[in-house]
Amino acid sequence: MNLNVAGLAYTRNSELIFSNTRWLEGTDINIFNVGFATKMGESGVLGLTISSMDFGEIDNTTEESPDGGLGTFDPNYLNIGAAYSKRFSNSISGGVIIRIISENTADVSARGIALDAGVNYVTGPNDAFKFGITLRNVGPTMSYSGNGLIARASEEEDPTKVLSMQRRSNDFELPSMVNIGASYDFYLSPVEEDEENEDFYADHRLTASGTFTSNSFTRDQFRAGVEYAFRDMFMVRGGYVFETDAQDAELTRTTSTGPSFGATIEVPINKNGSTFGIDYSYRVTRTFNGTNAIGVRMTF
Repeated sequence: MNLNVAGLAYTRNSELIFSNTRWLEGTDINIFNVGFATKMGESGVLGLTISSMDFGEIDNTTEESPDGGLGTFDPNYLNIGAAYSKRFSNSISGGVIIRIISENTADVSARGIALDAGVNYVTGPNDAFKFGITLRNVGPTMSYSGNGLIARASEEEDPTKVLSMQRRSNDFELPSMVNIGASYDFYLSPVEEDEENEDFYADHRLTASGTFTSNSFTRDQFRAGVEYAFRDMFMVRGGYVFETDAQDAELTRTTSTGPSFGATIEVPINKNGSTFGIDYSYRVTRTFNGTNAIGVRMTF
């Protein structure tokens, strides 16, 4: 749902996933994700995704007390999305997500709505070649409101008279982006076909992928990755993000230096095809101690 919602259409029955990302280790920023998908009819899949970003406790400050000492507050970002994806043929699938966005600080908040859409195309021998396009974070502008934007001032003619003034917040646009990506599966051993699920398997598989991302407010990026899979039970992968001036500490607009690594262990838990998996990933950053993510996934 976060990469290309069209891929959700390949969910076999039902899938549930939990993940926790420690963003920039040492900043106390955590991202919690929950995702659920279930098959609807012969070719449709319904999904639900919830993401919450926790920044930890931050000291309250004012113009009169810039050093704090006024207690703390806990900002929170919440993102809830409902998705539907459908296979239109053996080669083409598409899907959409409608997201509700909520951002809160101590006394200021913003609400918004966004749309994601994607298409996916599969072709080649044993469906080895895959191509996808996604458009993400498309929606109306957002703005902040709340008591935190109220200012108090005294009248010049009568300093004893205090007035409350509501300051306006400028509208801001969502960070829309377009992703165009492709991958190819290299089967290093004899291929077996699962006719019921219309899928292909091999003891040894090597997948190469590449993606171009056009960002509305940051620099465009090129991503490259490779994954090795053994019987689709054990996977290791590595990736690299190419961005202009990413290696220049003075000109860069990102703390990521490019490399990322990950691994997955997924094992069957019964004869009905249910599985249990654990995912881990690490992203190298210039500051702090990198970004760690761990997830648990169950299919049933």
